[in-house]
Amino acid sequence: MKVKSNIAISDSGFVFDPTAGESYTFNQTGLEIFRMLKEGKEFGEISSLIIAKYDLDNIVFERFYFDFISMLKQFQLLEDE
Repeated sequence: MKVKSNIAISDSGFVFDPTAGESYTFNQTGLEIFRMLKEGKEFGEISSLIIAKYDLDNIVFERFYFDFISMLKQFQLLEDE
């Protein structure tokens, strides 16, 4: 997954899509994952980092991660693959 290059992220959790003129607010974990995606990190690396940091079960993380990715696609914040 790759975040569109023109998406702006603030330290407070606001994400702005200048193309659509829309802004979004993510919680801290969502913001961490979104930043990792914007840096080009792949699922395996993101999974390892988040699971270790928050002591999550792999299955729980996967469920929430793919729900989050679906939301990002719905809001058109990811580039088409």
